[in-house]
Amino acid sequence: MKPENSQPLLVAIVGPTASGKSALGIWLAERLGGEVVACDSTQLYRGFDIGTAKPRAAERRGVAHHLMDLLDPGEAATSGGYRERALAVLEDLRRRKRLPIFTVGTGLYLRALLDGLAEVPQRSQELRERLRASTDAHASGHLHRMLRRLDPHAAQKIAPADEQKLIRAIEVCLLTQKPLSELQRSGHKPLEGWRAVKIGLIPPRENLYERIHARTASMLDQGWLREVEGLLGRSLDENAKPFDFIGYRELRAVLRNELSLEQAREVIERATRRYAKRQLTWFRKEAGVEWFAGFGDEGDLQDAIFRFLESQGSQGVERSRGARKRSV
Repeated sequence: MKPENSQPLLVAIVGPTASGKSALGIWLAERLGGEVVACDSTQLYRGFDIGTAKPRAAERRGVAHHLMDLLDPGEAATSGGYRERALAVLEDLRRRKRLPIFTVGTGLYLRALLDGLAEVPQRSQELRERLRASTDAHASGHLHRMLRRLDPHAAQKIAPADEQKLIRAIEVCLLTQKPLSELQRSGHKPLEGWRAVKIGLIPPRENLYERIHARTASMLDQGWLREVEGLLGRSLDENAKPFDFIGYRELRAVLRNELSLEQAREVIERATRRYAKRQLTWFRKEAGVEWFAGFGDEGDLQDAIFRFLESQGSQGVERSRGARKRSV
């Protein structure tokens, strides 16, 4: 029996990189009258396509995808900015009675969307420049020591080498005259009007690593190195955030003759395996996830997830024409 709940469903697919989230999202969208919403900080950037695993046009099979290719390399991707854009997409999907299917690579963005964000001030470029100048003028660890004085709780959660997060935490403290940790504990406004169902993919580790290695080889065959060369040829700022994504920094080193292509491939594979571990650590702490063992492109697993979603109800979602019916 389906639960009696008038709120429309929002499906969020979480799991490590290369676990088949995109394939599952497209498969479900075809059968449930849905559209895919990317929830990944790397896929927001235009031109950074192959290494961020954006589904190609043929792979999308006519399914609409949202929240990709929105930012130039020099623009900052933030959880607040993502939430604002995602809310606009959700409103449009509600109006058209389409099922939102989020494919989640960046867990922080999903949490920002569902749980809300604290009210914090906009960035101050002047203050940031002063903090960076202060860093250059002092010994290593200066920013972390400053944050420990302003907000010891926040300092415990930020690594001394993470300059970006340290500057943001200090900036918030100075602009609001309140600790960042205090602001984060208050003022959250959770998402309203949607019933989120979280699907988790957890493939066997060795199989996942095999997929990571195979996907890295495929990306290189697709022209990943040429993509990086083209981006650099556009005279983009090489210190822009996207050039620090896994693979882009290594292939930039290849073009500079600092690494061989084979060395870069090995480094990319290792870094991606570590990233997958970090993602799983984050998602395992996410509340309310229904976990499925396997990859998102496996037929038996897809069928099991389909049946699970049917059991959750689908009010407000019109099944797409020709969708297969299954018993619950």
